Amino acid sequence: MSKHYGQILERAIRRNGNSISDVARLLNINRRSVYNWFNQAQLRPEIIYKIGHVINYDFSVDLPHLFTPEDFIRKPRLAVNKQGELMEDTNNSNTWQQKYIDLLEKYNALLSEIVISDQITKN
Repeated sequence: MSKHYGQILERAIRRNGNSISDVARLLNINRRSVYNWFNQAQLRPEIIYKIGHVINYDFSVDLPHLFTPEDFIRKPRLAVNKQGELMEDTNNSNTWQQKYIDLLEKYNALLSEIVISDQITKN
């Protein structure tokens, strides 16, 4: 029995909770292209590979004849630039969220030091 690549792709995207809009934005394509891929029984492995990296999904489980688990070792979230090359997505909200949390933790530590220092000088 032949596997329907588009259905596998759609299932992976939806199961992971990714929105079609986000996937399209990260791949630098329009949403209609993603929906068209869902209807195709065969897709180029490069397309599946790029989507796998963008959504951090290991397609070697669903398509072992195309990929190995090493192909999808977790890497920073990737996007595709206008030349079709994979690159790290610096607009990823998780990246900025983590930077913000790190900054808040440093701020809180500094604030705690100031409060302790003020308490020591008052005594």
